[in-house]
Amino acid sequence: FGLYVVASGQLDWSIFRRHLWFFLAIGALIGISTNITYTAIAYIDPGTAAMLAKISTVFGLTFGVLWLRERMTGRQWLGAAVAISGSFVIAFQPGSDLLRLGSLMILVATLMYASHTAIVKRFGGVMDFVNFFFFRLFATTAVLLVVAAGRGVLYWPAANAWVIVILTAVVDIIVSRVLFYVALRRLNLSVHTIVLTLGPVLTILWSYLLFDTLPSGRQWLGGLAVLCGVMMVTWPRRGTRNVERR
Repeated sequence: FGLYVVASGQLDWSIFRRHLWFFLAIGALIGISTNITYTAIAYIDPGTAAMLAKISTVFGLTFGVLWLRERMTGRQWLGAAVAISGSFVIAFQPGSDLLRLGSLMILVATLMYASHTAIVKRFGGVMDFVNFFFFRLFATTAVLLVVAAGRGVLYWPAANAWVIVILTAVVDIIVSRVLFYVALRRLNLSVHTIVLTLGPVLTILWSYLLFDTLPSGRQWLGGLAVLCGVMMVTWPRRGTRNVERR
């Protein structure tokens, strides 16, 4: 993507200078959130992590109400309470401290990523998309590089790992994020969360196929509560929009 932007002559460093604090903020939020998420996977299975991360819908709606001045109905507030309760069922369960630590790490990472999404929704629309996305990648990469170097875990990938690295970069960092931000520009923050609720189903499937792991009964119960709460929050009222702007 970077080579395309440079070769096409679309790169404009003045945008980065004018919006320096914006890119530093989202770079830090995304970079640190990503680092926490991948660290947490060592302590919690991917399916449970994906279901717990759905609490981002509640975080996003909170930012929408308090910052973007969106209004919520009584049913949506009830759904938020159900989703939050479900997240606590997943996070606070008897057994290994590592499991609780992993759940807490996912919650922190999710809050950070939801914060970045709200910031982008509020301030990112004034920039042309190509430069926005390039400098978003630039800032995030710089933060991840500093974090990895500081932790002493910066290594050159082995030859047989490059296929996975390139595939992950193309699918997760380029394609999915482009679609994410294009949708964010066209939809309000609440509607944007609807598509994201499909993530846990696919992640649980891949978790079983790749790692032969599934959430426990208690984790299923908490995850279902999260998803039910999200549906209550995002399901539109008949004949009206889900969230109305003042």
